[in-house]
Amino acid sequence: QVRLVESGGGLVQAGGSLRLSCAASGSIFSINVMGWYRQAPGKQRELVATISRGGITNYADSVKGRFTISRDKDTVNLQMNSLKPEDTAVYYCNANDGIRPYLYWGQGTQVTVSS
Repeated sequence: QVRLVESGGGLVQAGGSLRLSCAASGSIFSINVMGWYRQAPGKQRELVATISRGGITNYADSVKGRFTISRDKDTVNLQMNSLKPEDTAVYYCNANDGIRPYLYWGQGTQVTVSS
């Protein structure tokens, strides 16, 4: 089992920045990909960004150029700049073995961007 503990998030005005962090513990040897998903009210959970153990990144089109994902061993960070009201959502940390993408989840952290 893997435990994911998130930190960061909160309330920010449009155009501002926030940083999310997620630390993994437990059976971390099984982790290949780490990343972030988000879910806005009334919408499905969607991918924001992922990063593999080898540093390969993947971003949703809606956040390219504004968000940056980074990884330091078993911690993954998401630097969010130029935030927009439509970025408002609960952000979930994700970790998986590269085969089963929805293997482990954090508890979620709220990001609210006011206009």
